[in-house]
Amino acid sequence: MRISVVLITKNEAHNIRECLESVSWCDRAIIVDSGSQDGTVELARSLGAEVFETEHWPGFGAQKNLAVSKADSDWIFSIDADERVTPELRDEILAAIASGQADAYEMPRLSRFCGRFIRHGGWYPDYVTRLFRRGRARFTDDLVHERVISDGPTGKLNTPLLHYTYDDFSQVLRKIDQYSTLGARQGLARGKTASPASAVLHGAWAFLRTYLLRRGFLDGAQGLGVALMNGQASYYKYIKLWYLQQQKRQEQPR
Repeated sequence: MRISVVLITKNEAHNIRECLESVSWCDRAIIVDSGSQDGTVELARSLGAEVFETEHWPGFGAQKNLAVSKADSDWIFSIDADERVTPELRDEILAAIASGQADAYEMPRLSRFCGRFIRHGGWYPDYVTRLFRRGRARFTDDLVHERVISDGPTGKLNTPLLHYTYDDFSQVLRKIDQYSTLGARQGLARGKTASPASAVLHGAWAFLRTYLLRRGFLDGAQGLGVALMNGQASYYKYIKLWYLQQQKRQEQPR
């Protein structure tokens, strides 16, 4: 059984070498890049990856489906540039493929936040479906927070995928801005509504749920950082949605 690893990139030169080296056991590495300007494309090609460049950005789900469409192997393994596959996870993936007991497999993901792997606050085990038979599963077309939908049974692996998500708080702030904007646009397209009051409530609830109910405080200062990030991300998503609603009303003819 052949397996292709697929990923999407933009300015991931700082991540791409370690990512590709962790999946060098795959038969093909396929990348869809959306306008990198930091040498990602050249570095990835020098490491043996097949890179397809595009200037159009349709959202995370559609971009990942484009990468999947470039593969012709029996199995697809989707990974992000800031994720790493350990030898233990590699062995479990290959054993799952050999068994043929499911059409897709989900695996736990262990994420690192500003120097610490986070095991509470709803961040672990954080199961994600990343391994599937070609033609038997696809990503949703969501702008952000896309997921895999499988046509057949989904199995479960035990070894975590490592996720080196945020190195510092400047990166956290950039991601909050990016993801809250996409979330607001997606919410508007789906007919969701918001107000300044609901934005505050959503933000407060996200913080309390992460820090107290899901015991994020057990991860120390980083656990507090994760809770604050979740609260801010939720607040900004809904306040941006409210702002988009106001723009849409103003544009309507009277």
